Amino acid sequence: MNIHGKHLPAEERRAVTVETVVELAAEQNPGDITTTAIAKRMGLTQGALFRHFASKDAILLAVMEWVAERLLARVDKAVQGVSSPIAALEAMFMAHVTFVAEHPGVPRMLFGELQRAEDTPAKRMVQMLIRRYGKRLHRLIEKGKAVAELDDQLDTEASATLFIGMIQGLIIQSLLAGNVGRICHDAPRVFAIYRHGIRSRQ
Repeated sequence: MNIHGKHLPAEERRAVTVETVVELAAEQNPGDITTTAIAKRMGLTQGALFRHFASKDAILLAVMEWVAERLLARVDKAVQGVSSPIAALEAMFMAHVTFVAEHPGVPRMLFGELQRAEDTPAKRMVQMLIRRYGKRLHRLIEKGKAVAELDDQLDTEASATLFIGMIQGLIIQSLLAGNVGRICHDAPRVFAIYRHGIRSRQ
């Protein structure tokens, strides 16, 4: 992102800063990203950057807020108008992995924040995202059980955990392979196994 933000309005510059951090996170260890690197990528001085963010932690919080807002909006749009709960789960799954493929720096930052020993606003934002995401899964799974699409003996909590775990596993495999794009290739086959395990046998 070769964007120079010297003459951008404040809100737009904040947005460009967030996008810059996400881009940098795709290229290097997020923990090594400095405000100097962010400012350099944007064509700004550190002083100009800090006129919009009080600290690096404030930047990280803004990034996590950006991730939460866009990921949840993406999965909500994917399930909109889908009446079948199991089809909605698949749409949500594919929307999530597509988001990751488009923004490979995002999972690196999420994992990085969750590994931090200290309690930070950015880490709390990630935890909040996971809770809100989980509630969406719970609703769909319970609806699937109610309409007999899913096994009525299904453990909802475990099914939601497995759903998230599959995505995390795909992310880790793609990062190990150095090819984030493979996540979209592998995701349909992985979800097919999940669907087979949770669907009703009636």
